[in-house]
Amino acid sequence: MSDQYVLDLQEVDETQVAVVGGKGAHLGELSQIDDIPVPGGFCVTTNAFRRIMAEAPSLDDRLDELSRLDPDDQEAIRTHSARIRRTIEETAIPGDLASAITRALARLGAQAAYAVRSSATAEDLPTASFAGQQDTYLNVVGPTAILQHISRCWASLFTERAVTYRRRNGIDHRTVHMAVVVQRMVFPHASGVLFTADPVTGNRKVATVDAGFGLGEALVSGLVNPDVFTVRHGQVVARTIAAKERAVHALPAGGTQEVAIDPQRQRQPALTDAQAVRLVQLGRRIEAHFGRPQDIEWCLVDDGFRIVQSRPITTLFPIPETGDQDNHVYVSVGHGQMMTDPMKPLGLSMWQLTAMVPMHEAGGRLFVDVTRRLASPASRAGLLDVIGRGDPLIRDALETVLDRDDFVPSLPDAGPAGPLATGASTPIETDPAIVTELIERSRASIAALERDIRTKNGPALFDFLLSAFEEHKRILSDPLNLQAITAGMEATWWLNDKLREWLGEKNAADTLTLSAPDNVTSEMGLALLDVADVIRPHPEAVAFLQRVADEDEDVDFLDELAKLPGATAARAAIETYLDRYGMRCVGEIDITRPRWRERPTTLVPAILDNVRNFQPGAAERRFEQGRQKARQKEQDVLARLGALPDGDRKADETKRMIDRVRTFIGYREYPKYGIISRYFVYKQALMAEAERLVRTDVLPEREDIFYLTFQELHDVVRSNQVDARLIRQRKDAFRSYHALTPPRVLTSDGEAVTGAYRRDDVPAGALVGLPVSAGTIEGRARVILDMADARLEAGDILVTPFTDPSWSPLFVGIAGLVTEVGGLMTHGAVIAREYGLPAVVGVEQATRLIRDGQRIRVHGTDGYLELLP
Repeated sequence: MSDQYVLDLQEVDETQVAVVGGKGAHLGELSQIDDIPVPGGFCVTTNAFRRIMAEAPSLDDRLDELSRLDPDDQEAIRTHSARIRRTIEETAIPGDLASAITRALARLGAQAAYAVRSSATAEDLPTASFAGQQDTYLNVVGPTAILQHISRCWASLFTERAVTYRRRNGIDHRTVHMAVVVQRMVFPHASGVLFTADPVTGNRKVATVDAGFGLGEALVSGLVNPDVFTVRHGQVVARTIAAKERAVHALPAGGTQEVAIDPQRQRQPALTDAQAVRLVQLGRRIEAHFGRPQDIEWCLVDDGFRIVQSRPITTLFPIPETGDQDNHVYVSVGHGQMMTDPMKPLGLSMWQLTAMVPMHEAGGRLFVDVTRRLASPASRAGLLDVIGRGDPLIRDALETVLDRDDFVPSLPDAGPAGPLATGASTPIETDPAIVTELIERSRASIAALERDIRTKNGPALFDFLLSAFEEHKRILSDPLNLQAITAGMEATWWLNDKLREWLGEKNAADTLTLSAPDNVTSEMGLALLDVADVIRPHPEAVAFLQRVADEDEDVDFLDELAKLPGATAARAAIETYLDRYGMRCVGEIDITRPRWRERPTTLVPAILDNVRNFQPGAAERRFEQGRQKARQKEQDVLARLGALPDGDRKADETKRMIDRVRTFIGYREYPKYGIISRYFVYKQALMAEAERLVRTDVLPEREDIFYLTFQELHDVVRSNQVDARLIRQRKDAFRSYHALTPPRVLTSDGEAVTGAYRRDDVPAGALVGLPVSAGTIEGRARVILDMADARLEAGDILVTPFTDPSWSPLFVGIAGLVTEVGGLMTHGAVIAREYGLPAVVGVEQATRLIRDGQRIRVHGTDGYLELLP
């Protein structure tokens, strides 16, 4: 029986996390690698921990109490967890278990010194970091002391920090178990941590070594600043030597103590360059074995290294897989689509299958490879110009990569390279009939799709969808469609450039685009004001909707609403709205996200805000006011131009561009509406297939299809068989992707390249962004991460990570907009201009730097905001 309680490190590998915990499994796997020196030791398995938990009095009741505590009640957590730790430490270790441990000690040397380290089953995992939550004890000598410290390690599963972390992450205390690693102690000259990828930039070709004198605890505890060596291609390319005033040393009788370092030695490097390079070579072998970058703890003894731990670095953004060794530069799709959250596999594959350019997936996000366009001078200039007008941070990041002469190859001009390549377009006449025709074509195509898909199911549905995706791309790539989109954008840029040059006026086009016709996204926001007008006269309906919002449940409330006095019209108004806009939702480029038609409760807070904050007829008044302002601005601009030298020519050119921008800028929003309308048709057909798979017991639940790619789902429908393990892995991976911040620009070395605005025209302390809608506004910041949580008052300034078209219903009720992501022509910017809202986008970390409720001043013309007292 005793052999299940103790396993030698040599008997352990990565598959045994449930038996020896994360740390034990990693150390066991390290011990298997040839020529990687790991100090000998053994693991006291989770079976031993379970036995102690079973024998400890009243622990079951105390765990129940702990699970019921509010995760924010730190005082109660502190008291309860201390009581559980005391109970475990005071529980005697049964004789057979103690004997198994002392026999293992005798094999390694009973009176030697050991490190006794906690190893929980939820620790050092690829998708979560529990580092530092449980205890480690160094230089423990003698069997009695080792048994005592093993008990302390078991108890440390219930430190206040570990308990709080599990509660906040929804991890049941009973599902995590504790093993203990007992390892021969190493008495090093120097020790520290090696990262086999740069933990700040993510560059996989750069390793960093942190080093200090004595035991590594001095670095881990922050007692000293380490020496830092940066190693690339087998050479130290940078080093920082710190003043290391203290170190932690082992005491002869056991335990450790801090000691002062001789002043003459403090500035000496803890490692030579040659040793740092040799350590990185060891690290690369460990990294190759585990198949991902590692965070490695090491010790230096007599010019030889010992590896005492290795775990995956969980914070790095993954690199798209290409199958070659060439250099690649990737631009984030999410930053352009205003959706930087991770997407599920079905959403990723559907967007890839319907997109105009090839896309690569990494970390649940999509990227476009722009290497070839950067490599040839002509396409490079066009790409940088278009991207720079939209998002200066992406342009600056690309220029940072280009400044490294050796990274992007230089190629001859290869001709046009798709929609991102150039801003040039074939001229188009300014005729509203063109927009009418394009909208009609799109509607006819969607109607045909809805008609033809009704008869399709099973494998035939997937064949039909593949041809539907080709039609989808044909509509998007229609030259007239591309010309109409480009015409509105280029006219906007022309007006801003020329009116600044001729009249000294910044962002003049912002006013000239107010209430432009045919903008389906701004119409969507105004239409919800009309819905509020229908509901406002019915107090029972308003009170009912308030209850729906307060309960925050995903319910189909429309049938209940219709039963209230006079609320039939209220229901009909919402239904009509959903018929036109119900295919939209936050993060709508991911087909797996719930649409408004599927979850209409999402709209209730915005409807209630409109009922409370507006008077009847607000939509029509808002639109007309915007139209009049644009008309007045046009007259003002043309009159001022007419008074200039060569004024008639300038005024004529400007009038042509104003007509062009008002004809086409609204249409800029329509293709996305068409895409999302088609997506909802695809989704309804796929969900019908998912229901059949659930009925026939192929899948446990419909939403499991979201974790398969389109092709994998096709195979499941054909074979009626599914790999349940694959779906579980995909769910775990998707959860882990939420912790990652996608970079605007990513290289094949794994480096997340951040751009900068490089401006000196903003006040000290201001937060800088991109000016996308003119004007200055001061008000209360409402920091909102989820549209469903929005509770807005008139005059509020919306601060949020990103806004896609689904946020526009909120825009009618706010006074200004600040986002972390966005560009001059992204949807949030276009709608902010339509509604006349001062807006600054691309403000890095705005939702962290601005507190909810704080007063701020947004300078939409100059592209910055101030935090007010």
